[in-house]
Amino acid sequence: MSLISSFYGILIYMYKEKNSPHNKPHIHAVFGGQNVSIASDGEVLAGELPRKQQKYVEAWVALREDEINASWIALNEYDTVLTIKGLEG
Repeated sequence: MSLISSFYGILIYMYKEKNSPHNKPHIHAVFGGQNVSIASDGEVLAGELPRKQQKYVEAWVALREDEINASWIALNEYDTVLTIKGLEG
């Protein structure tokens, strides 16, 4: 599990899927013990966060789709973690 971003107390992770062809590029967001998985195209795959934090993550995914896809490739093909700027600042 690799931390790729954080903002407003929300942690964004990406997991390596070596030898496991399954989901499309996606992130896992964690806040206050709750988590959600969202694909780079904005589709919610599983879980949910409190409404405000969920909206923040959805906005972040929409803004950073290309970076999420690049990070997915870097992690899964090259074992390299690319961090992505959050929403703050």
